[in-house]
Amino acid sequence: MKLEDLVVYQLAMEIGDEVYFQIEKWNSFQKWTTGKQLIEAADSIAANISEGYGRFFYKENRQFQYYSRGSQTETKTWLTKAKNRKLIDEENYNAFILKLDELGKRHNNYIKSIGRTPND
Repeated sequence: MKLEDLVVYQLAMEIGDEVYFQIEKWNSFQKWTTGKQLIEAADSIAANISEGYGRFFYKENRQFQYYSRGSQTETKTWLTKAKNRKLIDEENYNAFILKLDELGKRHNNYIKSIGRTPND
């Protein structure tokens, strides 16, 4: 299976792009403070999935998936800050959180599957 075929990777890429295009509308101060942190956290989700996928050993892959899962949580924190600072509205915030929750469930299943053999 190719990286691009993984649903978790596809969702992570989608979330990162949606966050980017949301922030693109903000003024420079908002982009430089909250926006930069939010984009880095959201983009790190897919980046860590792909880095782990490219590792030779299952344990290394799993470790990068844990980093990615941490970035999902960080992204939620920055989205909450953006909502509290009136940078995104409640509707967009809720849509992002729903996507991140869906990604989280799928990602946990992916993590559980890494390194499994029929004898596990």
